[in-house]
Amino acid sequence: MTEAEVIPQPRERILQAAADLLTQGGREAVSTRAVSAAAGVQAQTIYRHFGDMRGLLDAVAKRGYADYLAAKQAHIGAGDPVEQVRDGWDLHIAFALANPAVYRLLYADPRPDAEAPLTGEAHKVLLGLVEGIAKAGRLRTSVESAAAMVHSSGVGVALTLIAAQAGGQLSPYEGLADSVRDAVLGSVLVQPQRGQAGDLASKAAVHAIALKALLSDGVRHLTPGERILLGEWLDRIADDGSAAETTD
Repeated sequence: MTEAEVIPQPRERILQAAADLLTQGGREAVSTRAVSAAAGVQAQTIYRHFGDMRGLLDAVAKRGYADYLAAKQAHIGAGDPVEQVRDGWDLHIAFALANPAVYRLLYADPRPDAEAPLTGEAHKVLLGLVEGIAKAGRLRTSVESAAAMVHSSGVGVALTLIAAQAGGQLSPYEGLADSVRDAVLGSVLVQPQRGQAGDLASKAAVHAIALKALLSDGVRHLTPGERILLGEWLDRIADDGSAAETTD
């Protein structure tokens, strides 16, 4: 084996150096000077391969996120839709605790220009999973609202646990992830109704939400305008059902 085959190429050395610095010291430790020194390259080499430091950080995050995203994508269409979302939540929390620096980079590092492409892809997977619940007639709020609740609460729990883990104080938070997961799912899934009026309105809302989700698969003989109008009607029925359930 030749020396050229043994020594990693500059791009790989830069990625590894940035990943190590991120793990050891967080986002602030990943500077051009520090990466250059650790990788044994000039600053212009970093820019030639990654454009800028944001591009380098995105590449580091992509490499660390790849296995998690693949596992999350594998859950689509793989059994009971509610269990898929539950498993996806657990995967999210496990990834955060196993990769705190990468997780902070993905979910806590400001990106004023646009949403991070990787987390955007993960959110699309979540929307698909929640849509599966709606199509099964088991969702009592819109797909978008339910996904937003699952996503925001999951990120909040993950960041809380990461901070606790860093301070060696995880034990007081034992069971937090499961409790919040179950509470959020309980608030968006169909539940037994107590009153007849609320029951009828809520049933109509569930069916409206399910039909709107099914429309995403395509319906023949409807014009784009008709699809938009039908979607608006279904949203109103869903909103009326939610209001009836709240006042019941």
